[in-house]
Amino acid sequence: MSTSSKEHQQYLKKQRKEKIIIIIFQLIILVFFLALWEIAARLGLINTFLSSSPSLVVKTIGTLFVENDLLTHIGITIYETVIGFAISSILGLLVATLMWWNKRLAKIIDPYLTVLNSLPKVALGPLIIIWVGASINSIVFMSLLICVFVSIINIYNDFKQTDNSYLTLLKSFNASKKQLYFKVILPSNVKNIINNLKINISMTFIGL
Repeated sequence: MSTSSKEHQQYLKKQRKEKIIIIIFQLIILVFFLALWEIAARLGLINTFLSSSPSLVVKTIGTLFVENDLLTHIGITIYETVIGFAISSILGLLVATLMWWNKRLAKIIDPYLTVLNSLPKVALGPLIIIWVGASINSIVFMSLLICVFVSIINIYNDFKQTDNSYLTLLKSFNASKKQLYFKVILPSNVKNIINNLKINISMTFIGL
């Protein structure tokens, strides 16, 4: 015997229907994009050397699978992603913490972070290869360049926007800087840090 009301069941049914409709339209958009991409490639409207085509991508995946290289390439990409993501996330949190901890340091390096974040990092690719070498190191370095400055700026701004009433309350009890950080700043920004990690993982893929 169902314990939910008729209105609740109708609401759940409506929600399921809405999800199905969204998924269907998402699939339609994906299929339309792939079909348009393939047609443009076959008609010579785009350069397949630069943009490839769905059929060529599938063919390449099949070739790599037959030659037992597919898992190797996937493993290397996952390794590069994890390394770039981990380093940029840790550096972002550490530097943002130092900036919150030392206001003078924050004022000194803030304009440099803004300038470095605005650099066209993808355009620096050839220079990065010259500096670091054409290897996994240059790929990880590129992902770091794209992720770390965004991570620092976002986390630091979140730290600054923490509700001052909590900080004032703890300061009235003579709380130390360390206590303010671990009792207020970090707990208040857990959600923001997680959101920043979501951004980092997508930015890492762009860097790779």
